[in-house]
Amino acid sequence: MSPRTRTRARLPDPLYGPDFGSYPAADVAWLLKDLSAVPLEAPTEEREAAIQAGRAHYAESLPVEYQPGPAYRRLFHQALEASAERVAYAAAMVTELALAERGHDLTLVSLARAGTPVGVLARRWARFAHGLDLPHYAVSIVRGRGIDGVALRFLAEHHDPSGVLFVDGWTGKGAITRELAAAVDAHAAATGHRFPGEPAVLADPGRCTSLHGTRDDFLIPSACLNSTVSGLVSRTVLNDALIGPDDFHGAKSYAELAADDVSGLFLDTVSARFGDVAERVAKDLPALRDADRSPDWSGWEAVRRVGRAHGVDDLNLIKPGVGETTRVLLRRVPWKVLVRADAGPDLTHIRLLAAERDVPVLEVGPAEFPYACVGLIHPRFGKEAVQ
Repeated sequence: MSPRTRTRARLPDPLYGPDFGSYPAADVAWLLKDLSAVPLEAPTEEREAAIQAGRAHYAESLPVEYQPGPAYRRLFHQALEASAERVAYAAAMVTELALAERGHDLTLVSLARAGTPVGVLARRWARFAHGLDLPHYAVSIVRGRGIDGVALRFLAEHHDPSGVLFVDGWTGKGAITRELAAAVDAHAAATGHRFPGEPAVLADPGRCTSLHGTRDDFLIPSACLNSTVSGLVSRTVLNDALIGPDDFHGAKSYAELAADDVSGLFLDTVSARFGDVAERVAKDLPALRDADRSPDWSGWEAVRRVGRAHGVDDLNLIKPGVGETTRVLLRRVPWKVLVRADAGPDLTHIRLLAAERDVPVLEVGPAEFPYACVGLIHPRFGKEAVQ
């Protein structure tokens, strides 16, 4: 029996704010190992070279947290004010859809960290609209490594796996959606505990899941920043030197960034619009339930077309959608950004970030892909470049 399937070892306890992160303890329990004291940040170019050369996995280290200047901070606040009602509507719709199809005895499990603000919003909507007090956990999932198996063991010991609803922020081309499905299948085969593998997301422009609030690719303000809009928690870490066989995946809490934290502001601003969207949600929900929401993975095919057009064979270097393009500009080495000519003000922050990093922005026709924009990671950090 492998070490990670042992049952005699005591499972770790969840982490809670304010000791870890800035969310109140009632909002989320983090199934993570606290690595706050460990120096894990590496220069962006150094990380990119190691990742693309196969010398390191992206989850073994962390990028240096981007600290926005005054102009970008103003854009975040403007974007939040402009889109709060739209985010509230989408969060309400996906939560109502999940409650209608999965029942009210749900355990929310967000995919840290982009999914965690959405998980908190789903929990708040369930309380606002139905008086429910749904448990909410955040767990790590890593592309190429799967979901945290120790976290799944914890969930199976404390909750009915069939009642778990995995929550994420948005879909790109669908890589994490596929990773989740494969991981829960493997876990079920190994343990007999079957977790539903289809995630619920705020926005599904990649058309990867039937559980979504919208399939529009629009600016979700929580994608604009990193830890300072995600409870001051880093991206998750899976490093064998730090994570043992009975540990949760790790993450850092950036308490030193508390002065710039807008995590609570984002949640409170969106939640304050629940009353404004409630009537429209009730009116629109039957049509969404009755619609054909089957995934067709058209986003994945669009990414393949982008790769062919720009000579990029590795689809991991192509990040579609507003959220994923923002991540490229904040955390990776960007090469170019493709934007749809009709995308409008949702991409103001994309253009600002691209200008700050001297990244070309190329306009494309609306028919070329279903996303508002696509970010391409620079391919010069590939194996040939670092040998």
